[in-house]
Formats: sequence, structure tokens, C-alpha cells
Amino acid sequence: MQSYLKNPLFKTLSTCADELGMECYVIGGFVRDIFLKRPSNDIDVVVVGSGITMAEQVKKALGKQANLAVFKNFGTAQIKYKDTEIELVGARRESYTRGSRKPIVEDGTLQDDQNRRDFTINALAICLNQDRYGALLDPFGGITDIENKIIRTPLDPDITFSDDPLRMLRCIRFATQLHFHIEDKTYQSLITNKERIKIVSIERIVEELNKIIKSPKPSIGFILLKKTGLLALILPEIDALSGVETINGKSHKDVFYHTLEVLDKLATKTDNVWLRWAALFHDVGKPATKRFDKKIGWTFHNHNYIGERMLTHIFKRLKLPMGEQMRYVQKIVTLHMRPIALVEEEITDSAVRRLLFEAGDDIDDLMILCEADITSKNEAKAQRHLQNLQIVRQKLKDIEQKDHVRNFQPPIDGKEIMELFNLPPCAEVGTLKTAIKDAILDGIIPNEYDAAYSFMMQKAKEMGLS
Repeated sequence: MQSYLKNPLFKTLSTCADELGMECYVIGGFVRDIFLKRPSNDIDVVVVGSGITMAEQVKKALGKQANLAVFKNFGTAQIKYKDTEIELVGARRESYTRGSRKPIVEDGTLQDDQNRRDFTINALAICLNQDRYGALLDPFGGITDIENKIIRTPLDPDITFSDDPLRMLRCIRFATQLHFHIEDKTYQSLITNKERIKIVSIERIVEELNKIIKSPKPSIGFILLKKTGLLALILPEIDALSGVETINGKSHKDVFYHTLEVLDKLATKTDNVWLRWAALFHDVGKPATKRFDKKIGWTFHNHNYIGERMLTHIFKRLKLPMGEQMRYVQKIVTLHMRPIALVEEEITDSAVRRLLFEAGDDIDDLMILCEADITSKNEAKAQRHLQNLQIVRQKLKDIEQKDHVRNFQPPIDGKEIMELFNLPPCAEVGTLKTAIKDAILDGIIPNEYDAAYSFMMQKAKEMGLS
């Protein structure tokens, strides 16, 4: 800890606080991360007095390199200095009304400020005043909880979570990120207060979900969300994946736990958050398509296409981006069955070209998901599928080098077709365009202008256009 306190920024904060006669403390996540040995560039500072006045003094001391932003409505200020962000606020106490997570705020003491913190590990404070410089204030045993890897609220968890229900998701998020255990009373309170999550904005909920999804092992968070009942309230489509049904001695796998296994495996290969969302949703269409066939057992026909359609509604409800990101997730979900289907029959050049054409630049991401999707406990079967996917990968590479079909555009476009045959925009133009594209993808003609032109003229003749 002493090495952090040698940081010239803390010395500046110390000097400014003493000049103003204010008690000053670095508090919260930055202090927690010192003891967890995690790097952090976000510093939260609490003063007993005006955080804005303190920020203005610090800005003056740091000079032109410091950028100050003041938020008078919240009584807070932020200083950006080099690669560090310092949030400054006056110590306060909070009270809540039942229907809102927005607190009524009053000036308070450091103790009041520590009392309002969400978890003991986030209530640690270090004094920056010269006479007590470096003194640690740990009223709730946060250091012990860090050592024992425990998430616990400083005060009664029912009050903590009922006052601000977003803390329930933060609790699960910290348990996921830090691989900590939620203390029993705190855990039971998550179950008791789960319905309170309904007063939290979907934007704040998704912010926490994103942090869970980005963590090294996201399954920890989703299992906790499931067991506490929160998942059914915020992502009912994922909650619906759980459970196993047996008919005539035939069972299907638990799709919820399979999904989390896929997500965890994929998380070891990529930080792409939208590919992780695609992994979470890749089998979301299975409950709607589940059928039992007496001859072959359980089927989920077209679950990928149903899942793709469901995503528009899900993204809209969660207020996730409805543009490029949603289309990317939809594409991955739609295509995730294709590579493995390729190896179950003869791998034709035509099928590989079509996959390349449809996946485009996302083909590598798709293959990462497909490999993660192999979760069979039968080791021989899993190895066989992985080897087959390697064959597909090589075939994709060979076809791409030979035919250049990834994101290709046919050499003759609709405008040229209309000019050549004196046509307005009409179905015939679309038919010719599709015929040229299919001929190239099926290997009937090369992706070259002269070959496409000759093919088009023959096709147009058959259609009576020339």
C-alpha cells in the first residue's frame, strides 16, 4: 500500500485538503484493488465538506494538464489528469423512498459515507491528511472479507438491496469478476428482494450484465442470477433454457448449463463482447422448437432461425444497439449450425463458398463459437467433431484463396442489367442477379466479368429478355 501512497497525486490531494481544512480520504474500489493487487486508474475521493471546492483547489495545483468537470446537481466533480480519473465528492448520508433508487442526499461524516457503501470491500478508506496520512479505516472488516473472498453488505442487506436494487446485480458481478463467495445472509437477501430489480432502469441492468459477460468466467454470474431468481426477471429467455425432460428413457441436455459451458469456453478465446452475447443467445430458440420424435428422440429443428427472430425483440427490450451489433449477433446465431452440418455430409466446394459468402468477415468468429459449442462429455465424439471443424477451417481457407468469395459482389450489378435489357426495377432484374450469384457460388462459372456476362445472356434468353 505504501508504494501507492508515494504517488505525487496523493501528495497533491493531501496538500490541498490541508490547505482547505478538510478531512480527505481515498475510498472504495481503488482501495479495494490495492489489496487485490489489481491495477486501477479510477480514484474516488471523499472529503468532509464540498467535493467541488476540493476539486477546484486540486485543479489549480495540477495546472493545465488537469481537466475539471463539475456536476453541481450531484455535488460532485471529476478531474482527468494524464491517464487517471479522480472523482471528488463530499461525504454524505442517504435515505430512500420505496418507489425509487434515487436517494435523498444530505451532508454527512465519513462514517455516514462508509455506511452507505454497497459492500464491505468497497467501504475501505485511506486518510490523505498529513497528520494521519496512509491510515486505513475499515469499520466493517473489509480486509478480512478480501482475505476470505467474501461479498457482504456493511449494514442489513435487506435495507441495502431494497434501497438500491442495482446493488443486487453489482453483488453478483463482483462475485463473478473476483471469484468471491456471497455471504449467506447477503445471498438470501438477493432472493428476498429480487422483485425490487423492476424499479431499476434497463440501461443500468445491461451495464452490469455486460460486466458479467466480459468477466473471465461469465457462468458464475449467470448461475447466481438463475439461483436467486433474478435471471427470470431480466433475461427470461435464458432462464427458460434450463431443465431436462425425459420421455421413453430419452433425455435432452440442459440447454442452460450447455450455453454457459459454451460461453466460458469462448471467453478463453476472445474478448469480443458481442460474440459472447451471441454465445449466450446461440440456442435461445430451442425451447420454442423442442419436439419429441419416437424414432429419433428430441429435436430442435430450425432453432437457429427462430433464435435469430427472437433477438430483435430481446435487443429492443434490453435497449441494446439495434444496428450493426444486433445484425452481427443475429448472423452468428443463424449460422452457428452450418459448419458442423458441413462435416456430417461430404464437404462440397459449393457449400463452403455459400458459408463464406453468408458469414463474410465474421467467419472466423463463427468458427470460434462452433468449436466452443462442442461440449460432449464423450471425449472421442468431441475430438472427432473438433477434428472435423479443423477440416472445415482448412477448406474455408483453400476456397477463399482460390475463389475470393468472402464479401464478394457479382461482377454485374442491377444497374448494368437494367441498362442492357432496357428494364425498369423489377423482379426479372433480381432473378438475373440471383442467378449470377448462385452460379458463382455453385462453381458453375468463375467470379469473372466475361464468364458472368455470357451466363447472364444465356439466362436472359431463357427468360425471353433477349
